[in-house]
Amino acid sequence: QVQLEESGGGLVQPGESLRLSCATSGFDFSIYSIAWYRQRPGKQREFVARIGSPGTATTYSNSVKGRFAGSRDDAKKIVYLQMNSLKPEDTGAYYCVWGNDWGQGTQVTVSS
Repeated sequence: QVQLEESGGGLVQPGESLRLSCATSGFDFSIYSIAWYRQRPGKQREFVARIGSPGTATTYSNSVKGRFAGSRDDAKKIVYLQMNSLKPEDTGAYYCVWGNDWGQGTQVTVSS
């Protein structure tokens, strides 16, 4: 059974940072890319980043490129999303995704 569990969300001020984690199980983590999506208030879910499988590139949406950085620990089967220079428009629920499987999400709120 595939499991994806996000953590690390919270309330921060503009310009601050957060690191999200997604712990996975139930599939061969080491050969797959894992995506991060978010859903901002009143908006549809949108792509944020795809953390590539080993040897492949990580890609980002234009809205987060240069501020967010994805990484992975294949031994722990965890993907991370380091979010820097956060803006109020980054507020939303963040999800990690593998294929058609979604985690439950973690809430990020950026507000002064």
